[in-house]
Amino acid sequence: MERREAMGAVAALTLAAMSAAARAETMPAGKPPVSKAAALGEAASQCVLDGQRCLAHCLFLLGNGDDSMADCSKAVNQMLATCTALQSLAAQDSALLPAMAKVALEACTVCEKACKQHSMHAPCRACMESCAACIKQCRAFAA
Repeated sequence: MERREAMGAVAALTLAAMSAAARAETMPAGKPPVSKAAALGEAASQCVLDGQRCLAHCLFLLGNGDDSMADCSKAVNQMLATCTALQSLAAQDSALLPAMAKVALEACTVCEKACKQHSMHAPCRACMESCAACIKQCRAFAA
């Protein structure tokens, strides 16, 4: 390869690199905007995750004779059923999603209230906070 050819190749590579860098600078940063259905599905997913931990904690305490966790465990169990369905419908962007969001709003409200009484327990507090976030997303979806 002669010197002229080498210089031409270097110039071409430099130009290509500069062009790619310029395109990268004009592209929007971060993730694309999240749809209302996707945001609702993410909130429901977090509710399910934290709710499963909360329910396991409730069952452990109930098994050790702490009957004060009965209402919390019932509320969490109902929330898990509705948020699991909500999560699935949101992933499909289903026509049934608005109706399910109303049911989940009610279930999360009941669960949040029940978990608030036990917010000194980390799993209950996390579940309460997830329910509050899901309530917010359910309301935003309805708007």
